[in-house]
Amino acid sequence: MSRQLIYLICMSVSLLFIFSCKHPYGDLSDNVTQVGDTSTPCDATKIYFQQQVLPILVSNCAMSGCHDDATHKEGVVLTSYQKVMSTAEVRPGNPGNSKLYKVIVDTDPGNRMPEPPQNPLTAQQIQIISTWIQQGAQNLVCANMCDSSLFTYSGAILPLIQNKCQGCHSGTNAQGGIDLSTYTLLKAKVNDGKLWGSINHLSGFSPMPKNGTKLSDCEIRQIQKWIAAGSPNN
Repeated sequence: MSRQLIYLICMSVSLLFIFSCKHPYGDLSDNVTQVGDTSTPCDATKIYFQQQVLPILVSNCAMSGCHDDATHKEGVVLTSYQKVMSTAEVRPGNPGNSKLYKVIVDTDPGNRMPEPPQNPLTAQQIQIISTWIQQGAQNLVCANMCDSSLFTYSGAILPLIQNKCQGCHSGTNAQGGIDLSTYTLLKAKVNDGKLWGSINHLSGFSPMPKNGTKLSDCEIRQIQKWIAAGSPNN
């Protein structure tokens, strides 16, 4: 066998090895195209129902036994804009006269939603819903809200987990025994691979968010980059 032929074979094997080796979280090089179009940003003064309000309702309220399509407790279904508006007694422009708002700020455990032992909505989540109603309870959409260049825990990951996961995965009745209510608990699910497997709907994992749509490519990219950075509490 000629020396040139041996060289070509060795080069082919080396290239095959290089391109077959992949990081478990995908391509994490710095030159990957950013996900999320920030050239036309969303209006920071507006609340977008599909990106900001619906995920909160789905995660915290539209679950089995409460306000999903199958259970529709008290006739209330919170899985889409049309169903929220037709069943939750939302009064556009008037949060104080909207049942949806009144039950999330009620301090009486017997009337408050989400019902105990689930945790109440955060002050930020309540403010989002209040402002949405004040602005006319419109079905606004902004596909450019996510920016994959932002992937700190406090600035991107925590709000995402709070609004799309913690409704089911927090408190004494956390679904599947998985509690994501603190950084330490979330980090444990990062370390065992369950967070990544679930949000990507991989085989062998329970797809999350359970009652909502799959996270956007941009949101998954944010989590991917945060994990690759060591999932810091930053």
